[in-house]
Amino acid sequence: MAVDALDARILRLLLEQPRTSVREYARLLGIARGTLQARLDRLERDGVITGTGPRLSPGALGHPVLAFVHIEVTQGHLDTVADGLGGVPEIIEAFSITGGGDLMARVVARDAAHLEDVIQRLVQLPGVVRTRTEMVLRERVPYRMVPLVDAVGRAAGRRPV
Repeated sequence: MAVDALDARILRLLLEQPRTSVREYARLLGIARGTLQARLDRLERDGVITGTGPRLSPGALGHPVLAFVHIEVTQGHLDTVADGLGGVPEIIEAFSITGGGDLMARVVARDAAHLEDVIQRLVQLPGVVRTRTEMVLRERVPYRMVPLVDAVGRAAGRRPV
């Protein structure tokens, strides 16, 4: 699905002002409300917009420790282990990967001891061979989408119509 320059402007506005009404977005963009709503519906249907809820801080929820855990899995057990990861609330994301391991999980914890408990829970899942944990010291670039949306919008503006 191609995102054009107007889509990029809409997405940027959604990111910068997430609590604004559709009517106000349309006014700010200088387009009809129906046009905006049709674009939003398409962006959701095409999977560009994947959610509208608030971003929460694990640290503010009492889980300030962040780690990335690489998980090596016995061949043929990837889906079983991935399903097992879904049962661990401290895992806030997990991905199949290439390289040193089969899965990588983003894990939050209350403290180092709690992180160890979570890792011990992971190694007990059937099919897990071993784990390797990398603890985050400091966030250097926070999660962001605006620079990517801007780059996509600039590229769309240069594409021939």
